[in-house]
Amino acid sequence: MKTVALSPEARARALSDMASGELDVLVVGGGVVGSGSALDAATRGLRVGLVEARDFAAGTSSRSSKLIHGGLRYLEMLDFRLVAEALQERGLLIQKIAPHLVHPVPFVYPLKHRGWERLYAGSGVALYDTLGLLSGQARGVPHHRHLTRRGARKIVPSLRKDALVGALQYYDAQVDDARHTMFVARTAAAWGAHVATRARVVGLLKEAGRVVGAEVHDLETGETIKVRAKQVINATGVWTDETQGLAGERGRFHVRASKGIHLVVPRDRIRSESGLILRTEKSVLFVIPWGRHWIIGTTDTDWDLDKAHPAASKADIDYLLEHVNAVLEQPLTHEDVEGVYAGLRPLLAGESESTSKLSREHAVATPVPGLVVVAGGKYTTYRVMAKDAVDAAVHGLDAKVPESATKNVPLLGADGWEALQNSVHLIAERWDVHPARIEYLLGRYGSLIDEVLGLSEQDKSLLEPLEGAPDHIRAEVVYAASHEGAMHLDDILTRRMRTSIETFDRGLGAAQEVADLVAPVLGWTEEQKAKEVEHYRGRVAAERESQTMPDDATADSARMGAPDVVPVA
Repeated sequence: MKTVALSPEARARALSDMASGELDVLVVGGGVVGSGSALDAATRGLRVGLVEARDFAAGTSSRSSKLIHGGLRYLEMLDFRLVAEALQERGLLIQKIAPHLVHPVPFVYPLKHRGWERLYAGSGVALYDTLGLLSGQARGVPHHRHLTRRGARKIVPSLRKDALVGALQYYDAQVDDARHTMFVARTAAAWGAHVATRARVVGLLKEAGRVVGAEVHDLETGETIKVRAKQVINATGVWTDETQGLAGERGRFHVRASKGIHLVVPRDRIRSESGLILRTEKSVLFVIPWGRHWIIGTTDTDWDLDKAHPAASKADIDYLLEHVNAVLEQPLTHEDVEGVYAGLRPLLAGESESTSKLSREHAVATPVPGLVVVAGGKYTTYRVMAKDAVDAAVHGLDAKVPESATKNVPLLGADGWEALQNSVHLIAERWDVHPARIEYLLGRYGSLIDEVLGLSEQDKSLLEPLEGAPDHIRAEVVYAASHEGAMHLDDILTRRMRTSIETFDRGLGAAQEVADLVAPVLGWTEEQKAKEVEHYRGRVAAERESQTMPDDATADSARMGAPDVVPVA
């Protein structure tokens, strides 16, 4: 399939095209569900537009645990259907849809009680594997196995001897959520969808009580356009209630935000060949391998403050450190924490006071003719949510529309994945790049790797590592702006790359270098470059301050000290 570059010029064309004719479907929200809805609709042959107020995955979809999983703990809730559905999606993503982005990852589950716990937990994990097999999509993920205490500590030497009597090891999968979401949106564009970020819906167009489009404010130029569409899909996650309110009608359901925070620590601080899953009094705690790092999370607490920039407090960080240190021989300290990120889960509001018991299932409704609302769910089942949302929109179209095709539509970069893995040394020789670098780039770009490395044909220095973030080469920065829709410094350091959470300086050392590289692509003046770097420094300072605050209210107040991204002057 021909790739499409999400360049600044492509964004301008997309907004112009959306304003010039009626769409079949306009999707509001560039998270994974909104991007997935645009892809689903576009691959059914519909005229599609996608608008996002900030950046792809700027909200919840870049702040998950980075797991593609069935939800092992939902088996305890006897929610077999939800688990089976998620496991089928896990298999599809690993095998067909995004093999370059989604990879199996092992977890060790320590057992603390002899006899009954091994039988109980072992039965659950066996059922988990069986449901995966029954989905028909379980290849590529090894089956679980039982471990003695010695066997578990051989895999995870950092485990305290008194923290377990034995263990189980099972497999799930992981993904760079922000990159995956961007790939979904970019694939939608390749199938003909008009895609634009930094385009905020400020009103819904109505005629005779029916929604017929939206008013869209271009945050870069300040212009407002009217986009007419036969159906509008609201896929705005934790902003669902606010977006529903633009229709002037009471929504069919409400979304409650649950905050989850994660810590990132260096790989050498925990000696282990596997991830960990630990039980807590409230939920579960994951220690997830992440390149040269570990991700530790998550919390699950109610949040009713700023939704755009949820803040992690010192209490949140202390909670995670306390629980992970309960099983580690060498405790982690605040000084070990490289990065912290906080996200909000969009949960369907219910009667339970505990957000950990609210529904992870999704719902689709049509509160007024012409408007479809999709909310809830979990990252793993985004494709099913998107399919259901587009199915609902199709009911309002006066035309025969094909069924969803996304089960069989690989994302850009997925083609030839196995052959690419077999050709690492050949690719390395062709571009004169170390094979380890090629392996890393393949896991980020798949078959699009030649587009990235090809930028060096005009400038060999683009093959060199970034001084402030040597995990990445300079070409990745340019490519993020020219092909991946990045409009601002924050987009690149936080979502196209993970420098903001993978370096102790939170990406400050790379900020100026990155700004210099993308300025020609994005048309920045020296003044705009300075603004971008200043804004990023302010954001990092505000986040660091918030993470020293004792509670949510004070953390939120500190985080709000940094303004949002400023448009290009």
